[in-house]
Amino acid sequence: MTEKPVSRRDFLNLAIGVAGTLALVETGGVVLSFFSPRITEGEFGGVVEAGKVDSFPVGSVTPFTQGRFYLVRMPDGGFLALYRKCTHLGCAVPWNPAEGRFVCPCHASAFETDGTVINPPAPRPLDRFAVSIVDGSIKVDTSTPIQRDRTSADELVYAEGAL
Repeated sequence: MTEKPVSRRDFLNLAIGVAGTLALVETGGVVLSFFSPRITEGEFGGVVEAGKVDSFPVGSVTPFTQGRFYLVRMPDGGFLALYRKCTHLGCAVPWNPAEGRFVCPCHASAFETDGTVINPPAPRPLDRFAVSIVDGSIKVDTSTPIQRDRTSADELVYAEGAL
């Protein structure tokens, strides 16, 4: 049996098909990498090392811009990490030290230092992040905001021997 030679047209069709498939695979890879989260150590979406317990005075509110949260040290010494995103429409909520509360610039929602709503239209307290204290160092896990319907003293995290 003799083999039929490949025509120029068949060769070009095959080459174009292979090149098109390769281009689609590469485009798919670029699209997937674009939509995948880029988590950098110490920034939002990962674990942020906030610092030593002693560097946060009792009653302080410290902003962490890269982590998109506020680290609040309550008057009793407990720590709480609050997401700076308003629960109404998602605006960035700044801390107002003169008023001693968080005030949303978009629709004037206001929140206590523990995130409790004191002026609607925000429907619920500010979300929080998990806080852990290891060897006197505070770590905040910003990978998953914790939604809450109410605030609770159980959410506070204390350094050992600080009660």
